[in-house]
Order: sequence, then C-alpha cells, then structure tokens
Amino acid sequence: MEFHVSLVGRKRLSVEIYRQLRRAIIDGVLRQGELLPPSRELARRLSVSRTTVTVAYDRLAGEGYVESRVGAGTFVRFLREADPEDVKKRRSAGVLRARPVWESVRLPALDASPQFNFLTGRPDATLFPHQAWRRLITSELRSSAVSGNAYGEPAGHPGLRRAISRHIGISRGVESSPDDITVTNGTQQGLDIVARVILETDDVVAVEDPGYLPPTRLFRTLGARVVGVPVDREGLVVDALPRNVRLIYVTPSHQYPLGVPMSLARRQALLNRAEEDNAAIVEDDYDSEFRFGGRPMEPLHTLDTTGRVIYVGSFSKTMLPSLRLGFVVTPPSLRAAVHRAKHVTDWHTNMLVQAALARFIDEGDFARHVRKVGSVYRERHATILKILDSDFRDCLEGIPSAAGLHITARSVDASVGEIAGVVRRAFDDGVAVHRLSQFGVDAQAEAGIVLGYGAIATEDIAEGLRRLRRCF
Repeated sequence: MEFHVSLVGRKRLSVEIYRQLRRAIIDGVLRQGELLPPSRELARRLSVSRTTVTVAYDRLAGEGYVESRVGAGTFVRFLREADPEDVKKRRSAGVLRARPVWESVRLPALDASPQFNFLTGRPDATLFPHQAWRRLITSELRSSAVSGNAYGEPAGHPGLRRAISRHIGISRGVESSPDDITVTNGTQQGLDIVARVILETDDVVAVEDPGYLPPTRLFRTLGARVVGVPVDREGLVVDALPRNVRLIYVTPSHQYPLGVPMSLARRQALLNRAEEDNAAIVEDDYDSEFRFGGRPMEPLHTLDTTGRVIYVGSFSKTMLPSLRLGFVVTPPSLRAAVHRAKHVTDWHTNMLVQAALARFIDEGDFARHVRKVGSVYRERHATILKILDSDFRDCLEGIPSAAGLHITARSVDASVGEIAGVVRRAFDDGVAVHRLSQFGVDAQAEAGIVLGYGAIATEDIAEGLRRLRRCF
C-alpha cells in the first residue's frame, strides 16, 4: 500500500516514521494483515537511509504492531479495532462555519426496507431489464468513445441527446433539438444548473405548496427567497403568485404530492403571468410516462410561444434512481449558459451510462420496458383505489389521479397529529407511508396519507393496507 509519511521540517526521522505508522495502525488506517512497503523502497521514497526505516520497523515489531516474515515482508499485526470516537477527539472541530441556511437541510434517511413499502419516488427494481442493460454496458465498455482518456461534452453524449429529443417528441409532444438538451445527474442537478444560470441573490422563486421539497431547499441554499403557492383541484393557484417572481417551479402533469393535473385554463394563466413578470417556468415532468386513464395532458412546454418554459425530465422513475440520469430542455437563449454551468459543476455526466442509455432508447428497449412496467403499475394503482374506497371510506378520501406512481388521500376528520400517530404505528407494524403534512412549504399542513406503489409487490398491497387500516 502507498502510505503517506511526511518528514518535511521534522527531526529524528526514524522516530517520525515510527510515530506516523503507529498512529495509522492504531486508527485502523492500516489494517491487520496489510503489507508495509519494503524498507529499501520506503527509504527511497522518503529520501532517507535504509537504516532509518529499518530502525522504525524494528521498534514497531518489538511493540507488537507489525511482524516480519522471511521472504514475504513486514505485515501489520495489531489486533485492536480502532475506535472512531478516539480519532474524532484528536481532531479539532475547526473554526470554519457553514452558512446558516445549511442547518435547515436534512439528509434523507436510508430506509431499512420495510416489509410493506408504500414510500413514493421508488420504481420497482425487480422489473428492470438487468440482462439487457448489462449487455449494453459491456458493449460500450469496449468502445473507444467511452474507454478513452478524453472528457466528454458538458451537454452530454450526442447520441443520448438525439435519443431523448426523439423520445420526448413522440411520447410528450415536446419539440426540441438535441442542442436544446443537457444531460444531468438526475432532476436535482438539472434544477441546480438552471437556478445558477437564472437566479440572483434574493430573487423570488415560487413553488407549489404542498410540493416536492428538495428543489425548495436547493433554491434557498442558492440565496433565493422561496414562496409557497397553494394548489387546488386545478393545480397551482396562479392568482396567489407573488409579484416580481423570477422563477416558478411546477409539476403540472401530475402535481407532487396531490396528484392533480393543472387545468388548461391554469396553464394559460400561468404562461401569461410569467410573461407579465418576465419570469422563467421550470416544468418538472417527473413521472408522466405512466398514465392509467383520461387524455394525456399537454406539457406547458408545448403551449409556450415565448421561450419561458424549461422542461425537466428524469429516468429515475422509468429506469433506476441509482443511475442518476436526467435532462433539461432549455430555450436557445439559455443554451450556452446552461452548458457552461454544467461544465463548472461536474464537467459532464458519466459517459458510459449515457452511451448505454442512448442505445437502450434507440433499440426500442426503453419503450418496451415502459410498456411492461406501466401495465404492472396500472394494476397496483387500481388495487389501491379499490381498497381505499371499500376499507378506508370513513377515514380517508382519495384525490382523483390517473398517472404516476403514487396516490394521495386526505384525512376525513383526523388531525395532522393524529395522522402522524397512524404513520408511526404503521411503521412499527412493517408498513411505510408518507404523511401529506410533510410536503408543506409555507401553508398550514394538511392531514392525509401519500401511498407510493412502485416499490411494493402487487400481491403485498392488500395485506399492507390491511395493516395500515387497523392503525387508524
């Protein structure tokens, strides 16, 4: 192992080598059984005599930290497990302080895979075509286009940008050229890049309330003033938008978390209002591929005639969240700045995965996969609606929804606190669900339940909801 030893400005070099190796062994940086560099090699690297290193090694061996094996080398033999708390105590906490806004950001908890998982935002990984995906990844690994030592374009793999442009043109009616598309590490990075390009400190950003909270936290960390705007059965209440808004973030096709689509009248009103305030609209079309009834809603992007709508898409719901693949479609006026923002953020998204996804789409595997999982999700959607209507009518009222991967139900008479108790009891019984109240931004929290059906097997839905029902 290449272990760093610093002798700059040090005296008693043999003691320093001994001390630094000993500390690394005690802290667990060097672990039992690991081979130390040969004394001749370490002496050459440190520009000291071999005797200086040998003395340090002999002292470590004499104290039982290492052992020498004839013909094999010197190995770590210290048996005590390192205590991470001991390491922390020796390190200074530091004098630097983060901006206060970061205290409001909470990292998501890593769920312990509940037996009945109704949490949202999770597709069914068991339905993913792993074999086809492995084939594409293996094939692309052999390609010089991704195995070379050159960086890729910040905007993304040209083949994937062409594939995405065709896909959203066919499936969503979004007109775009490959040049309009920037491939990102999921939706969140797409929003981050757009915000960096558009927003100044203290600019006003409007978000849906209740809504998807990660963008709200993101905009605040960038110095924006975020205002929650209420949502009713027609979507965002445009009349409630603040004046002088600079950016409006919406999920019009399947509002998160309520599930309602934005009516055509509201869409037109939103576009008009954005023009009045010279505002940008970010349209997050996060799970519109899955529709189970009614006519597909037109994206805002297709109604936009002035280049104000930035369309954001993701493959996290249709593929796997761990792939971290998303994209933004920007008007030509922002194209160059968005590409530069992507470049300074992380240069480009993983080119190997991009190349594989381009072929996955072009060869028809993506469309087949969406059709396959869509039929499974349709059955789960119908099953949950049926059980809510038959078994929960006295306590929950489902909000009509014909798309996506979750269903939301408002409480009939229970309070926010009482629903929180239901959720806690359900979790103790192996059932994980979201509270509607946890998606509030500014307004008073609503009492209700949000049920995702991407991660739960169809055959487990009835039992999971039965357990949830007895928690009321």
